[in-house]
Amino acid sequence: MSFFFGLVVGITFGIGLIIAFVHSENIRSKRRSELATTVAAFARMTVQDSRKILPTEFYPSWVVFSQRQKLTWLNLQLTKIWPYVNEAASELIRTNVEPVLEQYRPVFLASLKFSKLTLGTVAPQFTGVSIIEDGSEGITMELELKWDANPNIVLDIKTRLGVGLPVQIKNIEFTGVFRLMFRPLVEEFPCFGAVCYSLRDKKNLDLTLKIVGGEIPGVREAILETIENAFEDTLHWPARKIIPILPGDYSDLELKPVGILEVKLVQAKELTNKDIIGKSDPFAKVYIRPLQDRIQTSKVINNELNPIWNEHFEFVVEDPSTQQLFVKVYDDEGVQASELIGCAQVPLKDLEPGKVKDLWLKLVKDLEVQRDTKYRGQVHVELLYCPFGMENGFVNPFASNYSMTSLEKVLKGGDGTEVADGGTAATRKKREMIVRGVLSVTVISAEDLPIVDLMGKADPYVVLYMKKTENKNKTRVVNDSLNPVWNQTFDFVVEDGLHDMLILEIWDHDTFGKDYMGRCILTLTRVILEGEYKDTIPVDGTKSGKLSLHLKWMPQPIFRDA
Repeated sequence: MSFFFGLVVGITFGIGLIIAFVHSENIRSKRRSELATTVAAFARMTVQDSRKILPTEFYPSWVVFSQRQKLTWLNLQLTKIWPYVNEAASELIRTNVEPVLEQYRPVFLASLKFSKLTLGTVAPQFTGVSIIEDGSEGITMELELKWDANPNIVLDIKTRLGVGLPVQIKNIEFTGVFRLMFRPLVEEFPCFGAVCYSLRDKKNLDLTLKIVGGEIPGVREAILETIENAFEDTLHWPARKIIPILPGDYSDLELKPVGILEVKLVQAKELTNKDIIGKSDPFAKVYIRPLQDRIQTSKVINNELNPIWNEHFEFVVEDPSTQQLFVKVYDDEGVQASELIGCAQVPLKDLEPGKVKDLWLKLVKDLEVQRDTKYRGQVHVELLYCPFGMENGFVNPFASNYSMTSLEKVLKGGDGTEVADGGTAATRKKREMIVRGVLSVTVISAEDLPIVDLMGKADPYVVLYMKKTENKNKTRVVNDSLNPVWNQTFDFVVEDGLHDMLILEIWDHDTFGKDYMGRCILTLTRVILEGEYKDTIPVDGTKSGKLSLHLKWMPQPIFRDA
């Protein structure tokens, strides 16, 4: 009996141990799962998440560490040594800046020199530093800087009339990012051959100008423009200054053109009206670098909120990875200062070399602080970036040698000068080329056109014409339809394909007249490059509507005269 009792107790105890072990393992497994979940949550945690958990004084180094570091230690040391830096830097600035100002001096000024230059008692403050990984054999560093300076700078200006005008510059407010490039890396101390420095980004530059002895009309504006141009052209990225550290050839670090950006400013639509009476008179300024000789300005289109410019501009590109194209649309106010309607920008890094990019850009009030969400209209551009030395037989369709029509070729010589007798031009070598051909347009159909008749229908037809020649054709009228089908083909002889446009206007036919319904505007760039395409185009000037088209280009031989 005792044997069976011991056996039962032993089995019971064994089963209890097994149950306890399984229970323990289940608890451990659950804890491991919960711990893994917690670890995974920590792995996904951002700096912002950690700041919600920990007060600032408890931040560990791995939380506050980021790509852009603070430079409190450097600012503290710079404040201590600033009196000595001020003295040394003032003389250095005088030596280097005076020749630059002289280079950009307005023609009505005889001289522009410093009579006094000190940088004041307030040291600049570095607000951050970061290391840029750009794939180059060197080190690139960017320093954020803020400077509310109290300098004592006096420019001794003399006009062509012999009048001396001391101009005091004070209360400089500056915020920007300086770029330092240490390259190439070498095996000799200090391990780099040269230092390049440049102003990577100018966020704010404001200064006070005081002309001692009284104001002379135009002088203040001329001085400010001189300072701005000198600043932009000599120091603002991609311009840079090179300081050799070790002997060597550093010409590869100098600023060089690397390509051409071709810009076709096509049109704008739905621009904000800036005039109380009538409509705005819009024009556009287009540029990559905001220098006076590099800013291109379009013609003014009077009393129009949907202007068509169809103008071509060409810009030199020095650094496509960082440079941008800027488009600013203004309302011309005659003798008064023009009023900005809106602006837009396109990073050149978004352009594929050798490929035309067709863009509608939404206009904004300010490119830096985009708090104003008001709709200001859109601007239409075609862009083509052509790097120098591009291979694969690429031909630039926007190049200047395509720009003349056959009539202009007869009237002009090979160098672009007027020819009076018609005989001398034949002896000169011409480089002009034109793109001639036949444009075949099939108007297939439209859909979802707006209602214009009282009965809820429309009687639409399409008028087609070329902008330069104004050759016109029109489709038949389709009665009582908001989704008409035409399937009609029209041919246009085109003399200057890259500088002409196809305009299609949709009208509603009425017994006693006609009502405008909207339009589509197309450049010929795409059809010339592709040869043929079919597309559905939104109708401008109306709340709804699309137009289906088939375009085909049949080129005539491209002539080159010699």
